[in-house]
Amino acid sequence: MDRPAPRTACALRAAALAAALAAGLNGGTALAAPVAVDLGGVRVVLDAPAGFSDTTFTGSPRLRDLAESLVPASNRVLLFALTDADLRAFSVGDTPELRRMLVAATPRHLEREWVGTTQLNQQAAELIGTATSRPSSGYLSALKTQPFGQPLPLTELFRDRNGVAVVQGTRFPGPDGNAEKQTYALSGTVLLMLRGKLVSLLLFTRYASDADAEWIQTATRRWAEDLRRLNTR
Repeated sequence: MDRPAPRTACALRAAALAAALAAGLNGGTALAAPVAVDLGGVRVVLDAPAGFSDTTFTGSPRLRDLAESLVPASNRVLLFALTDADLRAFSVGDTPELRRMLVAATPRHLEREWVGTTQLNQQAAELIGTATSRPSSGYLSALKTQPFGQPLPLTELFRDRNGVAVVQGTRFPGPDGNAEKQTYALSGTVLLMLRGKLVSLLLFTRYASDADAEWIQTATRRWAEDLRRLNTR
């Protein structure tokens, strides 16, 4: 089966995000623990940021399907985290808010490969594209004219020989396509080389105020820094 074009794949993931942010999930039990994954014989250490808990080992098909819908089909999900409050709600059968979520994944075809700058740049060009240095206060005005469901690169947070991070935004129509009740979401997309392996991080939040824009920038940078630190020990 042919892979979707990058723009089409982004739109499909945006649609999955819209569905997740608009409706909750029910049932199941929840566990939270740091994750050590084997990627081609290399042990890469992952952990969710403070305030979030990994759901990978809950055994919930709904959570697994949601996590997989947020990344390219060619990627393997390594960690999927909800806020602690959402995980508590999920564990007792209540509907989680799903306002913010985190995913870590890796391209399946690179799991057993040592990744260098060339592969990093290739993946970045396909998944992230380019972004300006737009201030967070300008996100809303930029998104108001963006086609529904099409992610827009907003700000490049960092780019170095071992990683790149960009904030993207997406505009969604309201229920039944009502443009007057449109909603917005922000995502932080990171590609990191950790111990010679390529790991992608995706952070999602609903976008309702400048506080959400500030959060996505800070949380994206901090999670990337934390994982780099964990994997240099």
